[in-house]
Amino acid sequence: MSRSSSGGVVLATCHVAGMLDLVALPVWVGTFIEFYGLSPAQAGATVTSFLAGIVLASLVTARSFTRLDARSIVVGGFIVAAAAFGYLASRPPELVPFWVLPVIHAIAGLAAGAALSMTHGTMGRTDNPHRLFGLANVALAVFSVAFFATVPALIHAISPRLLFAVFAASMAVAALLASLGFPRSVAAAETGGEMLHAMPGRAWLIIAVVICLAFNQSLVFSFLERIGHHKGLSQDDVTKVLIAVGFINLLPGALAAALQRRLSPIAIGIAGPLLQAMLAFVIVNAQGFSTYAAFAIPYVSIVIFTHTFLFGLLSQIDPSRRAVAATPAMMMIGSAAGPAVAGAIVESLGYGGLSYVAGTISTLAVVLMLTFKARTAASPAMLRSA
Repeated sequence: MSRSSSGGVVLATCHVAGMLDLVALPVWVGTFIEFYGLSPAQAGATVTSFLAGIVLASLVTARSFTRLDARSIVVGGFIVAAAAFGYLASRPPELVPFWVLPVIHAIAGLAAGAALSMTHGTMGRTDNPHRLFGLANVALAVFSVAFFATVPALIHAISPRLLFAVFAASMAVAALLASLGFPRSVAAAETGGEMLHAMPGRAWLIIAVVICLAFNQSLVFSFLERIGHHKGLSQDDVTKVLIAVGFINLLPGALAAALQRRLSPIAIGIAGPLLQAMLAFVIVNAQGFSTYAAFAIPYVSIVIFTHTFLFGLLSQIDPSRRAVAATPAMMMIGSAAGPAVAGAIVESLGYGGLSYVAGTISTLAVVLMLTFKARTAASPAMLRSA
């Protein structure tokens, strides 16, 4: 495949478009509650339908990754997703029946999931998947800064439909760039060789850890805006926190790329869930703006930094690259369950219940990483990401 920098830019753009939920979750859920009249559980379930579509599409496409035309699927997938969100952008909230929302979101998720799976599988075939994935997350952070600096205010000032217009435009740009310069697949001979490799059993442990990280991320982040309002913070205060989240997220991808040869992905995989649980506990129990902001701002960056190391590790231990092609599935299995579970917890136990669930999931992730470490030969080549 092409090793040009332009190919990397295209892959990063497709990564950004496909991972919009990592940026938009709190605004997405908040928009449904405030402007569409949905309950917390309904809002969470609607976003979950998009994430569930990504999971299903990724599971299907990742299994056949080495036999599919990645460019065609990426272009077609993002076109369909752009059209789905464009439909919502063209309809005032009062003219959209509730049942339409999850249907449209599921269609968009299926299409974007197929495109994103092909994108991540192609990333895994580059010379340095760890570095490219880290830099793609920097691009996602740049997008998030622009998103939080403009979209929340414009939604309140103009229309909630603007959110879906942004989604549609992002998908359309990804489709356009992919049609012009998506990297070509590897040669057929190389693909055939990769097909002989079965995905190693220990890869499933890392996949499960990524699912845990993604679940905790969406569990708390999807209601971050609502948590702030519950604490009596103004819309301006909450928006400032979200903008700061975007700026901080500029760091972990680049930092993970720079520290690739210096840190063990196993150690990072253990430390990440522990930090995530600690931050979640303080966010939901904090009193006052300063404490809430200080612990909410770095919350997303923990997942970005940790996942970059785990992405590189998966690329190393699985020659077929099926595992990294399933990145959207492993991320969205966790992310899909998060908003719906969070909505149910908030309605039954209040926001404080989110921290206890997050702590339980983080404990499971640490146990999984320790199990991976026990099953892995203690060699420098395996203990550092490729």
